[in-house]
Amino acid sequence: MFRLLLLALIVSLACKLFFGRWPWDYLRGQSTRKQAVFKARKLLAVRSDASHQEILEAHKRLIAMIHPDRGGTNEQVHEANAARDLLLDELPDKR
Repeated sequence: MFRLLLLALIVSLACKLFFGRWPWDYLRGQSTRKQAVFKARKLLAVRSDASHQEILEAHKRLIAMIHPDRGGTNEQVHEANAARDLLLDELPDKR
């Protein structure tokens, strides 16, 4: 039993040393913010390194398709606007 505990301790320390994270950190899912950013990128169909202009253009294209005058709903427009705002908020400051 002692050998098993010692082996688990050594593996845990090696994981922290080499990867910078404890083994049990890999069992947790992504944070809610990261999940929201992922969904926003997927909704607007932009890459993770998209610029300010690319995000705005993708938002305009999506709004043109889902606008209530073209058969979309207000909820879809609000979701697209929230996705745009979230992705623009995630961009690094240019200061």
